[in-house]
Amino acid sequence: MSLREYLSSDTVTSMRQATAQRVYWSLRAFLGNPLAVFGLVVILAMILAAIFAPWIATHDPNAQNLSRALQPPGEENWLGTDELGRDIFSRIVYGSRISIYIVILVSVIVAPVGLVVGMAAGYFGGWVDRVLMRVTDIFLSFPSLILALAFAAALGPGIENAVIAISLTAWPSIARLARAETLTMRASDFIAAAQVSGASALRILRRHILPICVPSVIVRITLNMAGVLLTAAGLGFLGLGAQPPTPEWGAMTSAGRRFMIDSWWVVTMPGMAILVVALAFNLFGDGLRDVLDPRQSR
Repeated sequence: MSLREYLSSDTVTSMRQATAQRVYWSLRAFLGNPLAVFGLVVILAMILAAIFAPWIATHDPNAQNLSRALQPPGEENWLGTDELGRDIFSRIVYGSRISIYIVILVSVIVAPVGLVVGMAAGYFGGWVDRVLMRVTDIFLSFPSLILALAFAAALGPGIENAVIAISLTAWPSIARLARAETLTMRASDFIAAAQVSGASALRILRRHILPICVPSVIVRITLNMAGVLLTAAGLGFLGLGAQPPTPEWGAMTSAGRRFMIDSWWVVTMPGMAILVVALAFNLFGDGLRDVLDPRQSR
């Protein structure tokens, strides 16, 4: 083995050891945050419930039994029944599928859009930055829920239209973050060296700036998931999301509000599901931020 090959292999080994050590300490720091671990456990439980819903649910979520309408929680119906005699526990379990579907699909849509817009604005600057950021400011000037309601009302009720409406309101914050990260890195020496070596703007964005933006965007997406869940529930509550008899948590809360005085469980159980999962996303996002961004660690 030549000296060059030896040095190359030694460098690769050192890089692998450094990466493994960094992953180890990051994982240890995350596990040392009990709130973040709690959030992760709740999210994993929700995902497992969505995957194994037919085996976890005790009843058909859409099966009606008017003779057992508005039954309180008990042995047969763990979380009680609604006004049509449907088992609330089974509907919440199946409703987790819809919530995960909306959260994941919105995240998959807004992350690339926000990254492309933000990196382009931050790297090219000038009129590109002004145009893209003014469009972003227009979206940010409206409350996200109000804007989502407007888009959902224009598109019509339905899960797919709700996903589009929420995505149209969720990408600007990602674009702002990606632009800030790009502006920080644009004047760096390694970017100047890449430009001098003849690297194209697309290559610099893809090979040098994108890897730096991704960790911050992942954290932001995770924190946004709670807002996406709440917005989806709000659209369902107002009848602009999933339509009956689909067991969506917001729609279940809306249907149960008429009975909340005498039959509190009808509105409380899906509301608690929304609360716990939204809190879990926030706690998990905070823990992930401490791991991926050492500047934010306490």
